[in-house]
Amino acid sequence: MTIDGAVHYRRPGWLTRNVLNRVVAWLTRRGVSIWGSRVIEVKGRRSGLPRQVPVNLLSIDGTHYLVAPRGNAEWVRNVRAAGGHLDLLLGRSREHRVATELADGDKADILRPYLRRWKAEVGAFFDGAHADSSDAELQRIAPRHPVFRLSSR
Repeated sequence: MTIDGAVHYRRPGWLTRNVLNRVVAWLTRRGVSIWGSRVIEVKGRRSGLPRQVPVNLLSIDGTHYLVAPRGNAEWVRNVRAAGGHLDLLLGRSREHRVATELADGDKADILRPYLRRWKAEVGAFFDGAHADSSDAELQRIAPRHPVFRLSSR
């Protein structure tokens, strides 16, 4: 959701959709993690079929998080519809996880390290916020970026 309550989502461009995401997913499925990349697999909310998408897995003090830089993306809606159940894939490894969505007030401590690590890749989606932004600035953009804490089933 955006600050005014409208759904926020920035669709990926052709290059991201047809080249970059496919290359990262292909490498990740073969066991090559690029800066913590994983492929998440989650049941599609309409089709019921497994859907896979590359994501950046953030680890903070042994806890893993997923951040949706583009907002309420398809994978976010599928994770919500699946009750948070998803699989993380890296090569032949499959880890079953449950994703719990964080409240907007709890996101700043996750967004800051996420932006520190992946600002060059996803910074354009955060409306000028960066790792050194104030807590107030991170709180301002938090409603636009779903964040999930992952746990074992």
